[in-house]
Order: sequence, then C-alpha cells, then structure tokens
Amino acid sequence: MKKCLLLTLMLSAGIGYAQVDTSRSGLSFSGYAEIYYSYDLNKPADHNRPGFFYSHNRHNEFNLNLGFVKASYNTDRVRANLALGAGTYINANYAAEPGVLKNIYEANAGVKISKTKNFWIDGGIFASHIGFESAVSKDCWSITRSILADNTPYYESGAKLSYTSNNSKWFVSGLVLNGWQHIQRPAANNTVSFGTQVTYTPNTKVTLNYSTFIGNDKPDSAKQMRYFHNLYGIFHINDKFHITAGFDYGMEQKSKGSGDFNNWYSPVLIVKVIFNDKWSATARGEYYVDKNGVIIATGTTNGFQTTGWSLNFDHRIRENAVWRIEIRSLNSKDKIFIKNMDVVNTNTFVTTSLAISF
Repeated sequence: MKKCLLLTLMLSAGIGYAQVDTSRSGLSFSGYAEIYYSYDLNKPADHNRPGFFYSHNRHNEFNLNLGFVKASYNTDRVRANLALGAGTYINANYAAEPGVLKNIYEANAGVKISKTKNFWIDGGIFASHIGFESAVSKDCWSITRSILADNTPYYESGAKLSYTSNNSKWFVSGLVLNGWQHIQRPAANNTVSFGTQVTYTPNTKVTLNYSTFIGNDKPDSAKQMRYFHNLYGIFHINDKFHITAGFDYGMEQKSKGSGDFNNWYSPVLIVKVIFNDKWSATARGEYYVDKNGVIIATGTTNGFQTTGWSLNFDHRIRENAVWRIEIRSLNSKDKIFIKNMDVVNTNTFVTTSLAISF
C-alpha cells in the first residue's frame, strides 16, 4: 500500500487553463477539470468499483472524474447556462440517457417574473435540489461523495419556481420534474414528479435545508410511488472548525397501489478542520440502510446495511486549484464486496485528485 501511495503522490499532474471575461455583456465562460487516481484494496479485476459508487469509480488508473466547459448569461431579468461535460462521473450517472444527452452537464434558462421580488421560473437541466454534495468535488469537503449523495440525484430536468427573500435568509422552490435523475422520462412512464426545497440561512455560520421528492421511477404499469426527504445543516463553528450533519429518509410502495412501503435511510456527519490558508482535513462518518434494495440491491439476507468512515487532507495550491488525498473504508453487515474471487464485508480504498476551476 505504501508503494501505491507514493506512486499517487509522485504522479499527480498539473492542468493548463485560460479564462475569458466578457462580464460586461452578461456573458461569461468557465470550466472545471478533476484528474484522479483511486486504489481499491479489493483489487477489482475489471477496474470497476462497486456499483453504488457513481463518482471516482475506477480502480488503479489515472482518469478524468469530471471535466466541463460552461457558458453563462446573466442579467437582472434573464439567465441561462449551458455546460458540456465528460469523465467517469458522466459515464456512470448518464448511462441511461440517450445520444448527445449523455454529455449535457447543464442546460437551462430562467426569467425573473417580478419587478420587486426575487421570483424566478427556470426550465431545463440543472443541478439537483437534493443534498449538500455536488458533482464538483472541489466544492465538497471530501474527494469522494458519501453513499447518501452518490445514490440521490446529482442532476434533474424539468421546471422550477424559486423565491429568495430580500435579506437572502430564505430560499424556497417548487419543482416539476421528469423523474429521479432523468433528462428523458423513462419508457412508458407518464407520472409527473415533484420536488420542494426550503433553505434557511439566518447568518453566515448556519445553513439549514429541507428538500423533498415525490414521484414514480418505473413504467406506469408497475407504478410504485416514491416519497423522499433530505435534511441537512451546515455549521461554521468558527473560522477553523466546521460541521455538516445530514439525514435522508425514503419510502417506496412495495407494489402498484400498495399501502405497504419499503424504506431506506442514511445519517452522515462530516467535520472539517482548517489549519491555515493552505491545509485542511475532513473526517466523515456515515451509515446507509436499504434492507429491501430500493436504491442499492444486494440480493443478500439483510440487504444493504453499511457503515463507513473517511479521512481527507486538502492542499490548496492556489485559489482555483486543490490537491487532495483520502482514505475511506466501508463495512457491510452482509458480504457484498468482491476480493480475490471471494465475497467479503469490507472495502477500503485510497483516492487522490487534482481539481482546477477556471
């Protein structure tokens, strides 16, 4: 393992970038690139990490997790975004999308509908309203996403009405969606999905969020309604100590028209310590329970019941560039991981990345 860590440290490489500033016209261009290397001690022969990982999911190879170029247009009354992406994150998360839709990271447009209040209507493809971790690793406290984040939508398509209070303490939105992480609606599915989000930021130290999803992710002939709740709080105790606490709870009908539900849930706690303007560390603890395999199917007696921890160190090279390394370990109640052709309870891996925004 020491040899693998040394190789990881030695071969982290830089990425060139340029920036175009056309802000006077309301038009701007930006981009992002994250190169990573992950070594899984279970050594999967096909280099694919367990199927419930949708980010940084390739073993023992240098690869692009996510790269995109983005054009944005913003004025007082109109806004629009278009971003095209590539990488192993795109391959994993957009696998069900047809054709060129696989490479659309973001594509949306919005209009402000009030002259005095901050009301907007937006439509298109945009980042999910669920969760505190995004696809952009540089903006998250850890390199890899929690199980909770990897198994809820990263993106969604539809329309949303949103409101931000004049003092910016409240954000409220209602969404009409094409489903649970879908650009194109699933075949034979005509059920409209809905979402809500309420975020309260009373001051710079506290953010509280509650998001929901209601919909059906299957053909109408096998309709099983899903009800999902996402809660989290972000607390900046002081300049050096920060905490994020989150909890997801979901229910889905056991069969069409049934009054019985399968449920799943996941608590997560993340603590970040900033040592100085260059170095920081993040520790994460998590637990994910999906006994009936609604989201993560195992085919085992107890289903997916997994605890995990991770420890992450960041080095900020400059304001828009960060090098990171993380060790993470998972332990499952049932033997669900493959190691040397055997089934085991544990999965430990090391990931490092270089991420640059421009």
